[in-house]
Amino acid sequence: MEPPYDALPGVVSTQSGYIGGSVANPTYEQVSAGRTGHAEAVKITYDPSRVDYPKLLQVFWRNIDPVAVDRQFCDVGAQYRSAIFPVNDEQRRLAEASRKALQADPRFGQQTIATRIEPAARFYPAEDTHQDYYRKNPVRYKYYRYSCGRDRRLEEIWGKAG
Repeated sequence: MEPPYDALPGVVSTQSGYIGGSVANPTYEQVSAGRTGHAEAVKITYDPSRVDYPKLLQVFWRNIDPVAVDRQFCDVGAQYRSAIFPVNDEQRRLAEASRKALQADPRFGQQTIATRIEPAARFYPAEDTHQDYYRKNPVRYKYYRYSCGRDRRLEEIWGKAG
């Protein structure tokens, strides 16, 4: 999820990490094994005078499979659930409204939007090897995206990226 946000004007930084679990200072091995209750996540720091929260939500939706339950593409388990962790009441209201609008989108028919809106929780940064992975390991990242069918599925849901 870092690349689309890093390319968005007004985003100051992105940080990969873990949120929403019960273990302090979890490691990638613990989270990816599904033993902590955390979700893998990206923390976005942005300048609200340049980009607003609804735009951040739009980018989020266009880069996930919103009907996938406890998975995203080839990553399976509750640690890969799609979730939004709003930090205040206004963000929660906007997130809920955007999920409701998506649920009404005819492209989803009778499918339920599986993305959760969870209470803000402590965010734990991932290890350095996981920060900016797509920049540090571009060939591996592109292969992973391709082999997981991420871009094919996103195009199936949202149409060709414009």
